[in-house]
Amino acid sequence: MSGATAGDGAVLRALADKIRDVPNFPKEGILFKDITTLLQDAGAFRQAVDLMAATYRGKAVELVVGVESRGFIFGGALAYLLHAGFIPVRKEGKLPGQKISEAYALEYGSAVLEIHKDAIKPGQSVVIVDDLLATGGTARTTASLVQQLGGKVVGISFLIELKFLKGADHLSEYNVVSHLKL
Repeated sequence: MSGATAGDGAVLRALADKIRDVPNFPKEGILFKDITTLLQDAGAFRQAVDLMAATYRGKAVELVVGVESRGFIFGGALAYLLHAGFIPVRKEGKLPGQKISEAYALEYGSAVLEIHKDAIKPGQSVVIVDDLLATGGTARTTASLVQQLGGKVVGISFLIELKFLKGADHLSEYNVVSHLKL
């Protein structure tokens, strides 16, 4: 990452500039933060992943849990860099094995998340990863699933946080790190 750190304002501004705003998606009144414009830029993608990984380097992280779907992009890369396993948390009906599930409210509807019952062993240290923190419902539900399986949530990592939605307030019992606070 060329020596850039989480405190490097120029790097953060450059990454934020790579994110496209899409009004009224997926429904009227929502301003969607489209990260595909960041992902297609190899340097920006690498900087974002390195920035997110820096928080957990040298810490005992056994598993990275990525939340469908954009959490898979960052979660897989973080798991690789941290020498950890990767666990997908998926929307209802997408996992083939025995699973546990939990319903939750989104800022624009509701959903159900699932994880395989055998994905996490009791006591394993887990970092949860998603691209964006909005209201905190998805992350809170994912943390609940991890804890139901006996996992220890050592952190929840986001590239972007929409501060005005106050999602971090709903995750106060966890170590939450978000890099771009918009």
